[in-house]
Amino acid sequence: QVQLVESGGGLVQPGGSLRLSCAASGSIFSLNAMGWYRQAPGKQRELVAAISSSGSANYRDSVKGRFTISRDNAKNMVYQQMNNLKPEDTAVYYCNRDMIPFGSWGQGTQVTVSS
Repeated sequence: QVQLVESGGGLVQPGGSLRLSCAASGSIFSLNAMGWYRQAPGKQRELVAAISSSGSANYRDSVKGRFTISRDNAKNMVYQQMNNLKPEDTAVYYCNRDMIPFGSWGQGTQVTVSS
């Protein structure tokens, strides 16, 4: 049983910032590479950023230099700092395991970037 709870989304203007949090429970969190995914209406879900168990991160080209993924294994938490947000970042953001997601997804958190 894996539980994932995302939070921190909201409505911001272009250029604004948000910090997303993901609380994970029911898994051996520290051994799993984790990622942030997003899905916009009418579009496929995509992996935005991923972080290995040791803290090595990689990002989708469109968010490089703007997003920073991090984790706190002691607290079973994953974070994503999002700066200089753009309208195309608007989506529901989810956290889950990288490569092979856990079978259960959280509710996600809505990020809306609009003027």
